[in-house]
Amino acid sequence: MLLQEKLQKLAAETANPAVSISLNTHRTFPESKQDEIVLKNLIKEAETRVIEEFGKRPAMGVLEKLENIAGKIDHQHHLESLHIFLSDNTEEIIKSTWSARANTVEVDEKFAIRPLIKAVGRVQEYLILVLTQSGTKLYQAMNDAIIKEVRDAGFPFPKNPFYITHADVRSDSKQVDHQIKEYFNRVDKSIVEIYNKTGLEVVTIGTPENYAKLLEVADLPKIYIGQSNKNYAEANEHHVVEQAYEIIKNKQRENRALAIEEIKEAVAHGTVLTDLQEIYQAAMDGRGDLLIVHQDYEQPVKMLNERTFEYVEDSKEPGVLDDIVSVISWEVISKKGRVHFTAQDELLDLGKIVLKTRF
Repeated sequence: MLLQEKLQKLAAETANPAVSISLNTHRTFPESKQDEIVLKNLIKEAETRVIEEFGKRPAMGVLEKLENIAGKIDHQHHLESLHIFLSDNTEEIIKSTWSARANTVEVDEKFAIRPLIKAVGRVQEYLILVLTQSGTKLYQAMNDAIIKEVRDAGFPFPKNPFYITHADVRSDSKQVDHQIKEYFNRVDKSIVEIYNKTGLEVVTIGTPENYAKLLEVADLPKIYIGQSNKNYAEANEHHVVEQAYEIIKNKQRENRALAIEEIKEAVAHGTVLTDLQEIYQAAMDGRGDLLIVHQDYEQPVKMLNERTFEYVEDSKEPGVLDDIVSVISWEVISKKGRVHFTAQDELLDLGKIVLKTRF
């Protein structure tokens, strides 16, 4: 399930209790060892609050999940932050490339998804296929970090079982080409199986020759969005994701540039909003088609009613919503709109936040 789908599910759920745990984490050892201690303390805090606020017997299911959740965390593949959501019906562990505001525990009837709302528009989840005839691996990645190695649908693949051992046959280039393609065809069918489950596109690390052969036999060539071959045979996970993320960043830049052009063209048609209040109301009404926000733009507000607000300077004041931009972003995303966060200066001609409406 993609991050956006997970957040959609979390945002819709009401539970007694709904436990949310957020903490900043470290990508490297030995710093990541600290994360285990911090997490243990937060889990203990959550257990205490659940018992005090809901009672031990009524919350038995959630308390059991809290007791076991630490053993399900892979501390070797941390990103910038970790978010855990637990209820009787839900158990979600989400890693983010964006820092949390603080290490926190929230126990309520709704999950505290605000730390992740902005992340939805700023991350890309994808697959990295390390393609060689001596063995093929598949990783799930988020931006510049590997989340896990995929061990499903036949992955990791062993070396090509169709390798021709007879020297006289190996001299037949057509026969060799056929055997290589047969191996890649099997790899592709497994990729398609995983793509159908996740919707994740694929960056391929391999030689241009192997990549070309893969595309020839691919059932869905469009899901393969780029290729790199620098030191692919010897690269560790860190170097593999570095290579892959360069391709992702280029694609993201292209998409953001196209989105800005789309916004500029829509200005003449009167479908572009730049006033934050109007943008919020349009997003709430499901009219948001394309939202572009200048990177790190935030605005705390105090809600006057369901549809209007006033600006405030201090996000820590009582009754203040930390960031109305995060709410707007989530409303657009959850209603099938598109959101881009960008540092490209072309956006500043229109403002720090711009919304193209559907109608």
